[in-house]
Amino acid sequence: MNSDPRGSLQVKRSGIAPGALPLLGHALPLWRRPLEFLSELPDHGDLVELRLGPKRAYIACDPETTRQMLLQPRIFDKGGPLFETARRLVGNGLVASLWEEHRRQRRMVQPSFHQARMPKYAELMLKEIDQELASWAPGHTVDILQAMHDLTLRIAARTMFSSLISDETATKVQEFMPVILRGVYVRTVAPVDWLHKLPTAANRRYDYASAGMKHVITQMINDHHRSGTDRGDLLSMLMSARDGEDGDRLSDEEIHNQVMTLIVGGTETTGNATASALQMLALNPDVERRMHTEVDEVLGGRQPSFEDLPRLDYCYRVLYETLRLRPPVWLVTRTTTRDTELAGRQLRSGTTLFYSPYLLHLNPDLFPEPERFDPDRWLPGRNVDLPPGAMLPFGLGSRKCIGDKFGLAEITLTLAAIASRWQLRIVPGEPTKTRTAPEMTLGTGPLTMVVERRVSTRPTTGGPSESAPPPSRGCPYSRTDESQG
Repeated sequence: MNSDPRGSLQVKRSGIAPGALPLLGHALPLWRRPLEFLSELPDHGDLVELRLGPKRAYIACDPETTRQMLLQPRIFDKGGPLFETARRLVGNGLVASLWEEHRRQRRMVQPSFHQARMPKYAELMLKEIDQELASWAPGHTVDILQAMHDLTLRIAARTMFSSLISDETATKVQEFMPVILRGVYVRTVAPVDWLHKLPTAANRRYDYASAGMKHVITQMINDHHRSGTDRGDLLSMLMSARDGEDGDRLSDEEIHNQVMTLIVGGTETTGNATASALQMLALNPDVERRMHTEVDEVLGGRQPSFEDLPRLDYCYRVLYETLRLRPPVWLVTRTTTRDTELAGRQLRSGTTLFYSPYLLHLNPDLFPEPERFDPDRWLPGRNVDLPPGAMLPFGLGSRKCIGDKFGLAEITLTLAAIASRWQLRIVPGEPTKTRTAPEMTLGTGPLTMVVERRVSTRPTTGGPSESAPPPSRGCPYSRTDESQG
C-alpha cells in the first residue's frame, strides 16, 4: 500500500517500461533523452522494470517506494555500475562502501561536519569566494559553470587541507579533478576494462590525473603527521577521528579514500547547483529582485558571513527550489543483498535498482506546475501535503549525503556574495535549457553570462541589518535537521 499526495491509500503497482529494443533494451532513450524518459515512467507503475541490454533492472517511481528502498540499506545496498566504477577512484570510502563498513566510517567521519566546525569552514569558503569575485570586471563575460566548478574545487581543497596546501598544489587539484570526474563517467557508461587500458590520450590523461591526485593527498597526510596540529580543517578531523565503539582510528589508506570521496562529492555537484541557481535567477527577474532585496537588508552592502545564514531565508529557498528543479544527483543505483519484495514485486538477490530525484521532483502529482521556478513552495505551511520522500536532493536515511549542510552553506554564501556585488545576465543566443545528455551529474552545460556591477540599496554596515527578516523555520541553519521525509 502507498499514500498518494492527498493521503488516500492505493495498492502498489509494478509495471514495465515500453519501447525496449532487442539487445539494447532501453539504452537509447536513457542515452538520448534520459530526463524525458524518466518523467514518463510513473505512468507505468510505482516500480517499473527496465532493460539494460539483456539485464533487467527496476526504478522506483513514487516517494513511498523510494523511501522504503532508502530506509532499508541492509537489503538495498550500494551497488550497480556507478558504484563499481566509483570504488576504483575513491576506494572503500563513504560513497562506495557497503552497509556494515559504511556504518563504521559514518560514525568516524560525522564529527567532521559538526555544526561547531562550520564557522571555520565558512571562513575558508568566503576567502575563496571573495578571490573569485574580485577577478570579475563589469561588462566582461564569464563561463559561469566553469567558474563555479573552479571555485568549488578550490573551496574543497582549502576546507580539506587549510593552510597546508600551497597555491601551486591547489591549482594542481583544480587541474586533476575534472579529468578524473570525466574519466569516471566514461568508465561508468562503458564498463569495458580493456578499453580503458588502451594507450589513448584520454586514458593517459586519466591515469596521470589519478596518480597526481593520489600524490597530493599522500603529501598532505604526511605533512599533517609531521605537524600534528589541528588546523580546523577536514583533514585534521579525519586524522583524529576515533570509532566510538572500539576506539579504532582510520588508517592512512582509509583517510586517503575519505579525502577523495569528500572532494569528488563536494565539487561537481556543488558547482552545478550554484550555476543552475544563477541561471534560474537570470531567467526569473522577479525572483532575482526579491533575493537582492533580502541580501541588501541582511548585508547592507558588505560581504556575507556564517552568522548571516539563518537570515538569508529567501536566498536559501531559491537554492532549495533549484535543487528540486535541477537536482545535480539525478539518478542513483542500489543492489539487493538478498531475495526481497518491493511494490508487490519479488526481486532476486543481486537485482539492480534505480531511484531518481529528478523523476520525483518533476512529478506534477507531487509538485503542481513542476517546471515553474517558485521558491515560495518552501515557505512554512506550503508543503504540508507533500509525501515523505518526495524531495530528495541529498538522499535519505543512513546513506544521506554527509555534507548536505556544508554544501547548502557554501552555495548560499556564494549566491549572497555574488548578489551583494554583481548582477549576471545570460548572453543573448545562449541556450537556457539544462543540458539533457547523460552525465554523472545534472548541470547547465557551458553558460556564458555578462557581469554587471550592482550597488546595494542600503548603506554599508558593520553587522547584520537590524531590520533584516528573522530566520524562518524552513531554513536549515535555524534548525537541527531540514530533511523532508
